[in-house]
This record gives sequence, C-alpha cells and structure tokens, in this order.
Amino acid sequence: MSGLNIGQAAARSGLPPKTIRYYEEIGLLPAPARSEAGYRRYGERDLATLAFIQRARSLGFSVEDCRGLLALWQDRGRASAEVKSLALARIEDIEAKIAELRAMRDTLADLAERCHGDERPDCPILSDLARAGEGKGGRD
Repeated sequence: MSGLNIGQAAARSGLPPKTIRYYEEIGLLPAPARSEAGYRRYGERDLATLAFIQRARSLGFSVEDCRGLLALWQDRGRASAEVKSLALARIEDIEAKIAELRAMRDTLADLAERCHGDERPDCPILSDLARAGEGKGGRD
C-alpha cells in the first residue's frame, strides 16, 4: 500500500504526529487508510487537508472554525459570503485581542514608570499585583 506513514506526514506537514492523531480523533481529518500491518497511510489529499488546517490555525481560527472552513472548502457549491463572514468574525476577535494587549501594555508601562527601580522596597508594580490578588485591583 502506498502513502506516507505518520512520521513522514508529520515531516511534510510540519505538524507533530500527536497533533495529526488529535485531528483524526476529533474528526477534523478523516481516518487515513491503513497498511496491512495496521499503520496509518497518508495520501496527498490528507497532506493538503493538514496544510489547510495548519494555515487556518496559524491565522487564529478555532478548531470548530476549522471544521466549518473545511466543510466550505470541500463544498464546491459554497457561497464565498459564508467564508468571508467567518474571516470577518475572526478579524473582530483579533481587533479585540489587540485592544486588550494594548491596555495591558499601557498598564504595565504606567506601573514600570512609577517604580523607582532602586534599592527601596516599595514598588508600585508589586503593590498593584498584590491588590489584584486581593480582588481590589487599582493602582498606587
């Protein structure tokens, strides 16, 4: 039987074997053909599917999003509006994450600015972290 074993498929796809097995387990990747000895054998279509999933995941799509995108990719009668809708929703998620990261950066920069960074024991950074741990939040 021809095809690649899981190690070869992993090398070609850039995904660890464990990830490939996981994608099979959750039904994201169809179960591959098996050799007479029971080893998984991957074909070019499997590799294309793995590349598709890897690229979608690298763009931040969830596993469930990938499931939907795969279904759309395989459906030649799809409407591109569905694909665009998924991409626009992902862009909104990314924009929200960017705003969250900027707020984190600004807060940390403010705390670092207020910290003397010398031999004194008082530190606004640690004080803020301790207050947050007490459920109070806030700043010095």
